[in-house]
Amino acid sequence: MSHDLTTLQALDIWRRAGVASVRRDAPDLTARQMALLLSVYLTPPPHTVRGLAEHLNVTKPVITRAVDRLSELGMVRRKTDPEDRRSVLLQRTVKGSIFLREFAELVVAAAKGQTEGDPSGLPPNY
Repeated sequence: MSHDLTTLQALDIWRRAGVASVRRDAPDLTARQMALLLSVYLTPPPHTVRGLAEHLNVTKPVITRAVDRLSELGMVRRKTDPEDRRSVLLQRTVKGSIFLREFAELVVAAAKGQTEGDPSGLPPNY
């Protein structure tokens, strides 16, 4: 299987996965929230607000707002750092793991042309 995608094909895969996600009534995450969630789940811990702000090149209040929402949804959990009680660690949750696994399955299905849209990966009329 070739991984050589055009930019339009890549965007259409992302679009079809997003549409499939919306249709399954999954939580509606912003791009920033999704980037934060993926960073927590795909990079080695520990994860702190400061560290994630540096990693994503945004301010700590931006991370805090995203963490607030992801915490409300049960996708991450805050825990006081036992070594530095002023610092808060972000932890993965089962609910967040399931959400990302299911979203990954939607991306794979979209890449294979198994979601709505042209299986070539191109939007109509391209």
